Amino acid sequence: MREIVKPLNQPISITAIASTSPLGSSLEEAWEQYQQQQHGIQLKDMNGSETWVAPLSSEARQAIMALRNSDRNYKQLDDSVLFAIQASRAAVKAAGWLDEDFGVNIGSSRGATTLFETYHKGFMERGHAETLTSPTTTLGNISSWVAHDLQTKGPTISHSITCSTALHAMLNGIAWLRSGMADKFLVGGSEAPLTPFTIAQMRAMKIYAKHSDGQSDRVGQATQQYPCQALDLNKNKNTMVLGEGASMACLALGSNENALAIIEGFGYATEPLEHPVSISADAECFQRSMKMALGDISPDKVDVIVMHAPGTIKGDQSEYNAIQKVFGDVMPALTTNKWKLGHTFGASGMLSIEMAILMLQHQTFIPVPFTQQPVLPIQLEYILVNAVGFGGNAVSVLLRKP
Repeated sequence: MREIVKPLNQPISITAIASTSPLGSSLEEAWEQYQQQQHGIQLKDMNGSETWVAPLSSEARQAIMALRNSDRNYKQLDDSVLFAIQASRAAVKAAGWLDEDFGVNIGSSRGATTLFETYHKGFMERGHAETLTSPTTTLGNISSWVAHDLQTKGPTISHSITCSTALHAMLNGIAWLRSGMADKFLVGGSEAPLTPFTIAQMRAMKIYAKHSDGQSDRVGQATQQYPCQALDLNKNKNTMVLGEGASMACLALGSNENALAIIEGFGYATEPLEHPVSISADAECFQRSMKMALGDISPDKVDVIVMHAPGTIKGDQSEYNAIQKVFGDVMPALTTNKWKLGHTFGASGMLSIEMAILMLQHQTFIPVPFTQQPVLPIQLEYILVNAVGFGGNAVSVLLRKP
């Protein structure tokens, strides 16, 4: 029997990351899109109402349609599963894991939204459920199909911790690796929430951008419309917009030669709930998660924070207040990507990790065009990524340039 060694203090490398999103389905496409000040948010007819949403790019959607048609079994799967398979294939290929076994931990806030709503509607109309209703709408459906598609024999885990799900998957992967129970882990999140009922839930909380929104901002000689005003602390209305997509990262123990980034620290926290959908004014959960992620590293070492910043008044402001509490007068540069690709719920944290990795790779800060641009250091070395969801479950991950 192999002796289990517990490498509790070894670093963790991110050796590959891949996604399918409104930015496209490759790192090259994502980086090109991040250089543009346009966003991927569109007006779509959702159940008879014009609604701001951020769907997959046309190229990414075509790839998903090709995947669905490639196997008769895949025709029955929800988009959330297909998004995950598509992104996982790309990540594993980039990491060179095609003939190896590894663990899989993929989560989702909502899971099979389209299929569930379709099956439930049919049940209400006909009084009986379709045969595949249960197996194709369980949350474990996502990781199970990814493991099947990639033919890995490692542990397979699914979970939902609302909008911080993908970063909790990363925490789980780190735990498995440092316990000595696995050598490699594929982690991430997938979300396909652009359905009438899901959007109606957000509207019921009065946090969703309205059709009439799309505040103007002068950028060079052109006027851009930004329906989601994420990180604009002066906005006077909630402007959250839902997006769809998946993002997966390959984690390996140690400082690998092919590492895109090193996970230097991580933190997590919850806080007592005063309301089911809110966190405290100073986001105490974020304060604790960021301090834990920093550990012994001085706050002034952090160059950039990729904020959760969903585009709501209270959500954006409370996270900013928490950052001020932790970093004081030495504030890092702040950014977010939700103004560009919407809030992808359980996948959002890993899409923020991808954004951070791209900034480290290209040594270029990705700004929010309608906010004041910060003065940046010559070299980017440390980037902190935040995520939080309903229930005040914050996660912070500190990345370092290899």
